[in-house]
Amino acid sequence: MGLFKKASELTEKKTISILVYGQPGAGKSSLAVSAPGPVAVFDFDGGIQRVNAAHLAETEILVVSDWTEVGQALASEEIAAFQTIVIDTAGKMLSFMDKYIIAGSRDRNPTRSLTLNEYGVRKTMFNNFVQQVLTMGKNLVFIAHDREEKDGEIKKIRPEIGGSSAGDLIKELDLVGYLEIIGNDRVISFTPNERYYAKNACNLPPKLKIPVILDDKGNMAKDAKGHVIRNTFLADIIRMYTMSQSERNNQLAQYDTLKEVIDDKVGTIKDADSANAMFEELSKLEVIFDSELYWKQVLHEKCTSLGLKYDKLTSKYVSAA
Repeated sequence: MGLFKKASELTEKKTISILVYGQPGAGKSSLAVSAPGPVAVFDFDGGIQRVNAAHLAETEILVVSDWTEVGQALASEEIAAFQTIVIDTAGKMLSFMDKYIIAGSRDRNPTRSLTLNEYGVRKTMFNNFVQQVLTMGKNLVFIAHDREEKDGEIKKIRPEIGGSSAGDLIKELDLVGYLEIIGNDRVISFTPNERYYAKNACNLPPKLKIPVILDDKGNMAKDAKGHVIRNTFLADIIRMYTMSQSERNNQLAQYDTLKEVIDDKVGTIKDADSANAMFEELSKLEVIFDSELYWKQVLHEKCTSLGLKYDKLTSKYVSAA
């Protein structure tokens, strides 16, 4: 078996990593726990306590007081029960990593900043954590606050994650969504623009309105048929993502098959008549990606090898002799 694979042969991702960041009070934590359950929340800053209890039916919480507890939790038998792990918040998680690194260093002054080398250690720790969770077959959802920064006269919104870590984090994730309140609506966008970071790997609409699922008393709302409206927004997004991955691989497989068909058909050409007949036949094939460009190129190369040339006046291949 060769070292390289075609894109269509790559294994589909069964899990997904997401960052949701946004304004205070926009409902980031309640949105995060709408991921496929049961959900385990690694609570680094007490944010989960502000979530309406109605959202937490399939949720259990690890209140983190030391980074070593994270490793213990991932190694425990209990973790097998969860389908999604939520990190609340990403910025606070990195702070716990900082404390762990400093505590194990020569200079254990808890008020100091990380050295350049220690930032590299933290980056490796973070990447290893992400890969460990995903390898365990679990979805991973990060929550972060937003912050404004100025680029000249332009104000840009970024996740509130220390140093260059926001960029490092985004590189590792499948989806990044910015959550904000517009009028009376909570709206999330996974489509990047000049105003904020985002990442959209499955052609989601530019903006998605978060449905209201709590009534004015804080209880789960009901639809017109009296059924309770469940908090499944991120679960639905993740399902769309996995479906898009499957459709993508199917389309790539169809493309590979179509190229093989084209190669076989072009290989049967023996003269100008069969070349022109094949041109008509190939023109009727379904177009996938650049397949039309591909068959025209392959056909032209075959005809050239047979001593044929394309006559622009008649739009036919003729003998060059």
